[in-house]
Amino acid sequence: MTNRLPLRIVLAAIVAFALGLILARVFVTLREVPVPATENATILPQPRELPPLDLVDQDNRPLPRAFLRERWTLVFFGFTQCPDVCPTTLATLAQLKKQLADLPAGQQPRVLLVSVDPERDTPAILKPYVTFFDPSFMGATGTLAATTQAATAFSVPFAKVPLPGGGYTMDHGAGLFVVSPAGALAAYSSPPLDVTVLARDYRKVVQYFEDSRR
Repeated sequence: MTNRLPLRIVLAAIVAFALGLILARVFVTLREVPVPATENATILPQPRELPPLDLVDQDNRPLPRAFLRERWTLVFFGFTQCPDVCPTTLATLAQLKKQLADLPAGQQPRVLLVSVDPERDTPAILKPYVTFFDPSFMGATGTLAATTQAATAFSVPFAKVPLPGGGYTMDHGAGLFVVSPAGALAAYSSPPLDVTVLARDYRKVVQYFEDSRR
């Protein structure tokens, strides 16, 4: 008589073996690539995929659907008539680019300001504003609906605030977002933003995700 294990036992053993390999791989990956400690940035171990931005840039050209997938991008929400936070942040980011100039070209970030004031921030207004801080900086604007969609994707609140005597200003979240070339939100930093801390944290974020892909 031939000794044969029941089919269900064989299948169960195969499934258990495969599951063990998967769990072992996950365990090894997490153990070998731990999330680094940062000074201000919050790293997302599971990056959040972002939708395409239905916006136009400072040259009034539609942002490509794959725009966020092209390279590392630092995204900041603000507006050109912002009295303090926005110009301070952009000046800090201009310094940051200089501190990161030694990185390989593929790891150096571009900077994108998304306007939360599309009523006033046309491409013609945005371009001289962002390029004043750095010629490579980009601005994006669009309809109110498109702006809301972009802000929602990044979980950034904004609201129009009437001013005495007419006119208005904008309240908005002032976080800085790091988007990976996979088109996903990889990390974010909350104000106050210190250029030296940003530089150290950014290097850790990029290195972590580079290592995670290997």
